[in-house]
Amino acid sequence: MNPLAPFIPWIDLFGIAVFAASGALAAARREQTLVTFAFFALVTGVGGGTVRDLLIDAPVFWVRDWRVAAVCLSTAALIWLTPRRWWNVRALDWFDAVGLAAYAVFGAGKALAYGVPPVPAALMGVVTGCVGGIIRDVLAGEPSILMRPELYVTAAALAASLFVLLTWFGIAPGIAAPIAALTGFTLRAFAIARGLKLPAYRR
Repeated sequence: MNPLAPFIPWIDLFGIAVFAASGALAAARREQTLVTFAFFALVTGVGGGTVRDLLIDAPVFWVRDWRVAAVCLSTAALIWLTPRRWWNVRALDWFDAVGLAAYAVFGAGKALAYGVPPVPAALMGVVTGCVGGIIRDVLAGEPSILMRPELYVTAAALAASLFVLLTWFGIAPGIAAPIAALTGFTLRAFAIARGLKLPAYRR
């Protein structure tokens, strides 16, 4: 039995809440209405998982679980009701790093559970962790995370790929998941703390 099984739904909701917060803060920076806060939070929170579920032919997760939309909308309301100074962007980056790594592993694991081969399963982890943020940036008119050299998508890819690789070598998911998530988080943490970036094309 997977020892993490009882905690997986809560890990999932934590990742969703963090991404929803980043969506609501994008609306806050533009001094938008509560409706826009809620929309941004929901789209950012469920965007990656929705695309993943559609691609792997799984029931769309948030349609079946009322808690997901509730978490997104509650997060939007919380940010709407509190002063902007309470939401330190740097602190949110660290929470986002945890959510990104955990969500990438979760997405890869769900894809494997639905019979997706290893390489596409790892890509589903990246989709799960990153697509919501891409949608948020497009809607907010900001440069997409795909167009920035920071180690964001790379950290998600590392976490998802390592999880798939470890399970392929026969390591139990309950052991592989925290190892992979911690590795992805560590890379993202170094990127935040040291400003690490991928080299840009200069030819």
